[in-house]
Amino acid sequence: MTLTGNRVAFLATDGFEDSELTSPWDAVTAEGASATLIAPDGAAITGKNGHEQAVDLLASDASADQFDALVLPGGVVNADHLRLDKPSIALARSFFEQHKPVGVICHGAWILIEAGVVDGRTLTSYPSLTTDLRNAGATWVDEEVVVDEGLVSSRTPDDLPAFNAKLVEEIGEGKHSGQTA
Repeated sequence: MTLTGNRVAFLATDGFEDSELTSPWDAVTAEGASATLIAPDGAAITGKNGHEQAVDLLASDASADQFDALVLPGGVVNADHLRLDKPSIALARSFFEQHKPVGVICHGAWILIEAGVVDGRTLTSYPSLTTDLRNAGATWVDEEVVVDEGLVSSRTPDDLPAFNAKLVEEIGEGKHSGQTA
């Protein structure tokens, strides 16, 4: 599947799980999509294992209108900071309001809980988020990748091959009517 012409936003901040940013980034760009790193602040962010990446756009200046899909990498510190950043939360929610594909892995689901978009959805995450997701109305399952109407979720870096394949597929399909806020 080719993603030529698609624009994919990656929303992260310091403390992200390095491979959960770099592997999906490589997967979508290898299929022809352009990727943009969005962060709450700063000129660059650093992953928990040292990967540094330049920030292309601040969350306060970003709009889902500019992109075809969103990816939320995990990492405890990253996700914990993003779920407290109002522009990041609003940005994530707007992708659901516009029915656009969203990929989330590991602890990245915390921002979706804050955005109020998991109620009635089925997804997976790092196992420690099980109770948080269930309390927010989601059905949590322990699978390497789950797809629910354009929402692609996975648990850990071990799941990246399956996550990347489904992410590319869902972006290629475009908007999903069941992807709602």
